[in-house]
Amino acid sequence: MMPRFAVVGHPNKGKSSVVSTLARDDRVAVSMQSGTTVVAEVFDVNVGEASYQLIDTPGFQRPRKVLAWLNATAPSADKRGARINEFLADPQCIAQFKDEIELLGPIMAGAAILYVVDGSRPYSREYEAEMEILRWTGQPSMALINPIENEEFVTVWQDALHQYFKIVRVFDAVTADLQQHISLLEAFAHIHQPWSQTLGLLITEFGHQAQRQRQQSCELCAKLLEDLTQYSVSKKVLNKSQASSLQRLLEQRYYLWMRQRESQAHDQLQQIFRHHHLQRQANELALPDDLFDTDKWYGWGLDRKQLTTVAAVAGMTAGGVFDLAVAGHSFMLGAIGGGIVGSSAAWFGADKLAASRIRGIPLGGVEARQGPIANKNFPYVILARILYIYRLLICRNHAQRSQLNLGEAGINQLLEQLSKDEKKAIFVACDRLSRQKDVTDLALILAPLFEAALASDR
Repeated sequence: MMPRFAVVGHPNKGKSSVVSTLARDDRVAVSMQSGTTVVAEVFDVNVGEASYQLIDTPGFQRPRKVLAWLNATAPSADKRGARINEFLADPQCIAQFKDEIELLGPIMAGAAILYVVDGSRPYSREYEAEMEILRWTGQPSMALINPIENEEFVTVWQDALHQYFKIVRVFDAVTADLQQHISLLEAFAHIHQPWSQTLGLLITEFGHQAQRQRQQSCELCAKLLEDLTQYSVSKKVLNKSQASSLQRLLEQRYYLWMRQRESQAHDQLQQIFRHHHLQRQANELALPDDLFDTDKWYGWGLDRKQLTTVAAVAGMTAGGVFDLAVAGHSFMLGAIGGGIVGSSAAWFGADKLAASRIRGIPLGGVEARQGPIANKNFPYVILARILYIYRLLICRNHAQRSQLNLGEAGINQLLEQLSKDEKKAIFVACDRLSRQKDVTDLALILAPLFEAALASDR
């Protein structure tokens, strides 16, 4: 049987945020306005070969009156579940207690209970009617203390909740990571044995999903690098005069396409991690500076000294004389003589971007062409920018709706975490890309950078 979890509690205590976090999908409606959820909504969470359901329910509205109705016949403990089913079928109760009907229905149909409270608000006895009703259902249950603003009353809540629930966890829905999510599933596997095997498979699949997302991100990045470093736009005309008049238009078309292609890749990256509603234009996931703000290129990519060093690495590798012992710290800076600096200016292209060309073509006429970019820093800038988005996404909770800032935008720190061989492979690959050469297994070469990004945000 597929595990099903009903997320229940008082209105406006973060139930929808918990659902969004556990669903790992920001399409779940989250609002600080009471009453956002008015009917029970079922969300299917599919992870590889495993799946489960989360049910976002309306909040309790009149639990004391409901409990009084249930107690009217003074049923014994073995009859309490049947009494709740009577409540769900009673026409007057259906009309009078719509919210409680909506939240109890899925539970009596077999859903386990995740009871959510706000640890930043004081405990009061009004919650005891809710907890008592849930206890009457006889379903496996866990209490989650969601500290929406602070943890001032967490201890008081823990003392009270342990009277009603076997497991009580502090779970900040806006900051909880995948490991905390898995911890909840592991706890439920212990208290509800019929689901233990399925939940075990689900936990395994979450690990596999993280690997797939990282692999898909590498493949997406590799395709973006290939597209942006190889792209050019051209137009055939009759003479040089016509070609010259077209250059400005071609230039505009070229840079527009490049910006749109990068933005498309970043959108696709968000889809991989199920961040469907993040609006980068609204600074929820802001990328500082334009792709072609070259004043910032040495911040995103490598500085001139590092580019000089990498030029030597690529050159020595191509000549078959590269010595791994050279690959020391800080991109091997200081290990190579200053004589290379003067001769390598052409290697990293100074500050030139996409060249404009007008050339004759066979059988008459000329061609106006814009691009590609041959600047040696350009592949590192593209890499740094997509890794920036990647790092924002992997550490961003799906219930979070505010801006998330990341201080370190450049690629230097990530490269420094790689082995000598891994750095060498990336240097050579970027060199080939800047010369519009194909790179075999580019996604595999980039994988260590994405591993480093993941490790740096744990």
